[in-house]
Amino acid sequence: MKTIIKNITFAGALAILAACNVTKPYRAPDAGNTALFRGYTGTDTSSIAKLHWNEVFTDTILQNLITEGISHNIDLQKAYSVTRQAQAYFDQSKLAFYPSVNADAGLSLSGSANPQNFSTPAKNHVYATELTATWEADIWGKLKSAKKAQLASLLQSTANARAVQTALIADIANNYYNLMALDEQLAITEQSVKNWQTTVNTMKSLKIADVVTGAAVVQSEASKYAVQVTIPDLKQSIWQTENIINLLLGRVPGPVKRAKIDAQQPITMLNPGIPAQMLANRPDVMAAEYSFRNAYELTNVARTYFYPAITLTGSGGYSSYSSFFGVGSLVGNLTAGIVQPIFNQGANKTRLQVAKEQQQQALLNFQYTVLSAGQDVSNAMMSYQTAGEKAATRVSQLENLEKSVNYTQQLVRYGSANYTEVLTAEQSLLAAQLNSVNDRLQQLQAIVYLYRSLGGGWQ
Repeated sequence: MKTIIKNITFAGALAILAACNVTKPYRAPDAGNTALFRGYTGTDTSSIAKLHWNEVFTDTILQNLITEGISHNIDLQKAYSVTRQAQAYFDQSKLAFYPSVNADAGLSLSGSANPQNFSTPAKNHVYATELTATWEADIWGKLKSAKKAQLASLLQSTANARAVQTALIADIANNYYNLMALDEQLAITEQSVKNWQTTVNTMKSLKIADVVTGAAVVQSEASKYAVQVTIPDLKQSIWQTENIINLLLGRVPGPVKRAKIDAQQPITMLNPGIPAQMLANRPDVMAAEYSFRNAYELTNVARTYFYPAITLTGSGGYSSYSSFFGVGSLVGNLTAGIVQPIFNQGANKTRLQVAKEQQQQALLNFQYTVLSAGQDVSNAMMSYQTAGEKAATRVSQLENLEKSVNYTQQLVRYGSANYTEVLTAEQSLLAAQLNSVNDRLQQLQAIVYLYRSLGGGWQ
């Protein structure tokens, strides 16, 4: 027994020295994180992504909706379930370093004919109980690498859950802002219908006075109906947006409480920080890096299959001819084994080749995720800037269109302007008013987009 143990110890010591080059230490991939934000070269380390979501979205109604969504959203609960599964696999990987133990109990029956009296056969009953323990020495680092791979998988699932939460907060905020914008556009459209009715009444009066023809009356009525026909579509969009929000919150369809879009006070600090901060904070980038780490460690595992497996098996038990608890004898056994793969139809070679390709695929996915993240931030910054520029110009447009409507209405009463000028001015004013709401919506949603693209919302 002592000789066996000494031999195993000696072989293990030699193997440990040889194992230094079997598995490779992990190195994080190079993100190439310079100049990711197009058009932005700031070095300020403060970032909107560092803010808690209730500091970015200050509307108390929206805050309540987000809180409810985090608690009840089905996709987020599914993501947490995946994380718990990954935790279970990681916990199991830690137990792989310990021996596996099995218990066995059996009854053996045997018999033979009695040569003196064939009618009375001789019978034997053997009762046996046994414990068997098998332990594999992790000489080449296979179990250690497998454990690291499971840890990376756990961290990846955690990052994915964070990404789901970030997306959830952004989706709730986006749809909330869109709902308020639709409310405002509906109110503008309904008021416009009333204004058109006033224009129709004016045209009828002017026709009686022979200032305009009947064409002016029917044209003004047609223009009123053209505006009025858009109201059902707006109401349908409001209905559908409410249902989207309810689904995000894990609710059944129903009305959603909201404020007015004019009451929204968008956050003014829109500094994206530096690219390195985004890479460290954005969940999908983190998940992509953990996926690469998982593939890296699995490649290490594949390398170990080319080397011998050293196992130690011990068993001990009790055997009796009378009963499980009768008088018997103790039995024991200790076996050490080394299995060196020689030919297994190329399975080990294929395993390593596939693992390397999967590692390369994970690296490419990480690089793409980083580039995509930089694009998201750049687009969000430009969207916010564009919305601000349009809003400033839109104010002047609205002022002039309102004056144009008033002037043409007065001129047509005195026959100094054509009725089509009135209709055109009112149509242009309505379009500008609706676009003004879209400008406001774009500005609010650009903040949401930037916050999400920087990885905010999960802290």
